[in-house]
Amino acid sequence: MENFIYLIRDTGSNRVAVVDPAWEGKEIIDQVKKDGLQITDILLTHSHFDHINAIEDILKEYDAQVHLLKAEAKFWGHYQDIPTLHYGGDKILLGDTEISVLHTPGHTPGSACYHVGNHLIAGDTLFVFGCGRCDLAGGDPEQMFDTLNRLKIELPQKTILHPGHNYAEKEISTLKEQIEGNPFLHFDNPADFVHYRMHEHDKIRDTPYHPVPRA
Repeated sequence: MENFIYLIRDTGSNRVAVVDPAWEGKEIIDQVKKDGLQITDILLTHSHFDHINAIEDILKEYDAQVHLLKAEAKFWGHYQDIPTLHYGGDKILLGDTEISVLHTPGHTPGSACYHVGNHLIAGDTLFVFGCGRCDLAGGDPEQMFDTLNRLKIELPQKTILHPGHNYAEKEISTLKEQIEGNPFLHFDNPADFVHYRMHEHDKIRDTPYHPVPRA
């Protein structure tokens, strides 16, 4: 399914957080061991199976804390009793590395993005020249419209986007490039966005996604 799995390393402590461990648990663990690091945290952008199915592989090997938004734990029905449930605006400290938790609903009610320095790990909220579906359980296109516009306004345009899937002609991008070329960031009216996301986009665009001029 062309997922991206990300490792965030704190160089001072050699602690590692795995974002959305899926499909290749052994390969994730082997890479961490090869580099002499230690997985201490698991960060989930959301709870869909293709982003979580290697959690147990990691937890069998490491005593890692699982982090997700409280709204997502409630939607999912799992991990509701762990002490590391978060709200938007929370900070996670991985050694000396600060990770900001952004609540970005739309794909699921408790979808999260993780802002680390100049980097945004976006899960299925924002893809390079695309965005996540809103027709699955828990999806809401109006929330997605609000979320994407908030990211567009609140984050620096130099922010580097790391999406949850490899659906585009390039693996990463800047927010500035997305504002210019991502059709989902071109809408000013929520009704137009909802119609495009739910009825038009999948009919007229195929992967790999390319930039679309606003005009």
